[in-house]
Amino acid sequence: MRTSLRRSTAAALASALAVTALAACGTSSSGDGKSAQPSGGSADASAPLDPKTKVTLSIDCMPPAAKAAELKEWKEDVAEFNRTYPNVTIEGRSTPGQCLEPPRFTAMLKAKSQPDVFYAYFTDLQQVLDNDGAEDISAYVTPRSVPALDDIDKNVVGVLKRDGKLYGLPTSNYTMGLLVNRKLFQQAGLNPDTPPRTWEEVRAAAKKIAALGNGTAGYGEYSVENTGGWHYTAAMYGLGGDIVGADGKAAFNNPTGRQIADNLHAMRWEDDSMGKTQLLKWGDLQKQMAADKLGMFLAAPDDITYMVQQLGATYANFGMGPLPGGAATLAGGNGYMVKKGSSPDKIKAAVAWLNFKTLAVGKGQFRYDRSKADGLPVGLPQPAFFTGASKAKDDELKAASATMPVANFKAFLDNPVPGKAEPKKAQEVYKVLDKVMSGVLTNKDADVAQLLAEAEKAVNQLLANQ
Repeated sequence: MRTSLRRSTAAALASALAVTALAACGTSSSGDGKSAQPSGGSADASAPLDPKTKVTLSIDCMPPAAKAAELKEWKEDVAEFNRTYPNVTIEGRSTPGQCLEPPRFTAMLKAKSQPDVFYAYFTDLQQVLDNDGAEDISAYVTPRSVPALDDIDKNVVGVLKRDGKLYGLPTSNYTMGLLVNRKLFQQAGLNPDTPPRTWEEVRAAAKKIAALGNGTAGYGEYSVENTGGWHYTAAMYGLGGDIVGADGKAAFNNPTGRQIADNLHAMRWEDDSMGKTQLLKWGDLQKQMAADKLGMFLAAPDDITYMVQQLGATYANFGMGPLPGGAATLAGGNGYMVKKGSSPDKIKAAVAWLNFKTLAVGKGQFRYDRSKADGLPVGLPQPAFFTGASKAKDDELKAASATMPVANFKAFLDNPVPGKAEPKKAQEVYKVLDKVMSGVLTNKDADVAQLLAEAEKAVNQLLANQ
């Protein structure tokens, strides 16, 4: 759910990128709908795209007009890409609903209406495969076509694999922490450079912030549209718990799961530190914090970008610490996949574009000097999927163009928490767990044991129907 409803990750992390042969067939790269032999040497899948090859690629999630700077950079990147590949036509589609809303994404897959190169969150992989929606691109992704491949975190690449086959390339990744409003921390006599590290500390800090009055909440939580279950999962991970156990069954109806629900219930009803407005979804907490009406919530660093760019906040007002508990943190991200049935030339063109736009240090999304000039944020600690020499160079370029006080993230960066993948059938599980979150936050007399028991039963039914 990066800056959207559905930031998520796959259920398992693979450790290495296997190169598998792909016997590909599909439509002509010229787009005439007829079967054709691929041009430009496509018989060798491991060879990069021949610049003379003519290909038209439809790609979704092109920035909308409302995001003027991002759209400008998209157009600049297409022009630069075409200097190397003049015969590749990039047809960008601006479809925010398709990119951000699970029902529309599902409908697109079922209708087979996805573009040639389509955006997906890590947990979408199984759904895409269930709908036979993506090509195996393993044979096309090599150090020849993606020069930084060996310096991309294998765990991040691995979430887009299944049974040794690669179905996508990452564009971003994240881990979650505790996002804080530095202004409210200071007003409440708290040190924003040392955010709470335990839920006991979160509760205590939330009371002090809420005591500022004027409708200020100390801590905020989601509870609808799958986001409540998402945050419940993050909290469980932070305390060393799990949502689905090694036996494939629900693993949250236990003392750790009850501790989270009980703590939220106490903060909401005993402390009155979470505000009276509940049933919140993604975007609601960001609006509260940007307006200096909320002290803390669980988030990834890019939530700050949204608050600054869309809500008029300032970077200096925010900071981050690690996820309370620190045992693990929910990790995820997103990437692009190639539509099933695409010709070898389309696959090669897609890999070439994604390499340039999202995987090359100093190019595309990593042109930090351009981002700074365009008024876009530089200095957030994520995305961070490079390793080795690529990471060193990326860090150097980022530091040179930073637009925000990077010291605000010191507590987050200096106390790294191991990333952990989300559960199987994550979105469906989250929908069930929303009921636990909404129950404790809207009902003073909520029976936590009953809520967890009912959720456990429902999740086990989901898992049994795989």
